[in-house]
Amino acid sequence: MQAGVNKLENDKLSIEIIKPKLKDAQGIKSLLDYYSRQQIVLPRSIVDICEKIRIFWIAVDTATNEIIGCAGIQFYWDNLAEIKSLAVKKEYWGKGIGNMLVQKCIEEARSFGVKKIFALTYIAEFFKKLGFQIISKNSLPQKIWTECINCQHFPNCNEDAVELVLKDE
Repeated sequence: MQAGVNKLENDKLSIEIIKPKLKDAQGIKSLLDYYSRQQIVLPRSIVDICEKIRIFWIAVDTATNEIIGCAGIQFYWDNLAEIKSLAVKKEYWGKGIGNMLVQKCIEEARSFGVKKIFALTYIAEFFKKLGFQIISKNSLPQKIWTECINCQHFPNCNEDAVELVLKDE
């Protein structure tokens, strides 16, 4: 996908990747709740989502105005960011929507001058297809572990850490 592309249109789908508004917080929460119940993503309260609404990108089916995907990009300092809360409704899997969301996060991180992006994930193969490499979780700074206390798997994390080093364009 090219930088700046935020639409997917074909004869069956019309998807837009946009920044959410506060009114979209409940839709993001519903999507994340589905995967949180399966212990795939961290649970997020509506307050947390509203407070962090600016980190998110959402995929919207323009035919129904339904939020069908989301991802967040959290900045830690000038050279490090995390992709978090990546979720796509199951019936939309395999249509490139997760890819589009991650690409928007990468594009935003690059615009802020970030040099490395990481994610903690159960879908390392998906991220590897986008150029990420598996790394040791121990190589990540302790600051990133602040949300781990809320994880169902804490302290026995079984997620993979993946990292993408951004090259200057």
